[in-house]
Amino acid sequence: MFIGYARTSTIEQVAGFESQIKELEDAGCSEVFREQVSSVGKRPKLDEAMTFVRNGDTLIVTKLDRLARSVKDLNDIVARLNEKGVNLKILAINIDTATPTGKLMLNMLGSIAEFERELMLERQREGIAKAKSEGKYKGRKPTAMDQSDKVMELLGQGHNAPTVAGLLEIGVASVYRIKKLKSAG
Repeated sequence: MFIGYARTSTIEQVAGFESQIKELEDAGCSEVFREQVSSVGKRPKLDEAMTFVRNGDTLIVTKLDRLARSVKDLNDIVARLNEKGVNLKILAINIDTATPTGKLMLNMLGSIAEFERELMLERQREGIAKAKSEGKYKGRKPTAMDQSDKVMELLGQGHNAPTVAGLLEIGVASVYRIKKLKSAG
């Protein structure tokens, strides 16, 4: 039996989602598990599909990135499928783990994808470091503690904690924390 799994990261990706479902149905999937969630979080429909498949079945996805977020994740999924005697087929790259060549290609492509991701993250870190050295990287918005002098000034003017928090766009708990630290110091 062919079982499909379709996933997009957001509900706004309607065309891509419908396209995946059509491809899976055209591939002969009798059941298609569908979800629109980020691959980073929990994927309940993938878990459902993994529970549903039986020995001799084939789990089909349109693209590798619809299934796994890393080589480790891919290997974990493939190991779970292997334990159940289930093959994996990826339509876009014509890989089928029912064959030795398909298994080899899947592992190679997973490794290449992870390598590319690591390179991208390295380039991102280098870009941030360069921007910082040139004074162009501002980082995140200052925390409430960076505004402690303003907090104490406003409190000294008779404003209550919720008003100070609203004026400085910080949490009320931060105002109380700053007041406690400044009063103790």
